Amino acid sequence: MLGWVITGHDYYAQDMLDALEKRFGPQAQCCAVNFWKGLSTNMLSRMLCDALYNCDSGDGVIFLTDKTGAAPYRTAAQLSHTHSHCEVISGVTLPLLTAIIDQRDKLSSEAFRQLIVGQGGEAVTSLWHQQSKNPPFVLLHQY
Repeated sequence: MLGWVITGHDYYAQDMLDALEKRFGPQAQCCAVNFWKGLSTNMLSRMLCDALYNCDSGDGVIFLTDKTGAAPYRTAAQLSHTHSHCEVISGVTLPLLTAIIDQRDKLSSEAFRQLIVGQGGEAVTSLWHQQSKNPPFVLLHQY
């Protein structure tokens, strides 16, 4: 089963997890990490790292974030580069998660990424999709 780490500003993450658990019951391998005003990105990184390892059973972990480019997204992106089968999705809404929650135990992390971005519309994207549009800078000359 894919682990889910829901993260975002203020109450976003906990509200999302509470709503999912109210409708579907307790969610295994699922954590909420709220990014509060005044919280350092270093502390956010530690919290997301703990959540990543608590949610991973070996099948992969999906970071579900509120806004592309914001601190939770950027921090999750940094962690995803050091962990295999880890995806970062942004623009996630409760209706979208309720529509695909049953796919957690059926799909690989890559297939899940494609499904959620495909069903989410223009507001939903992934780190993979963003990097595909904007490849990393490559230095052509060494000085």
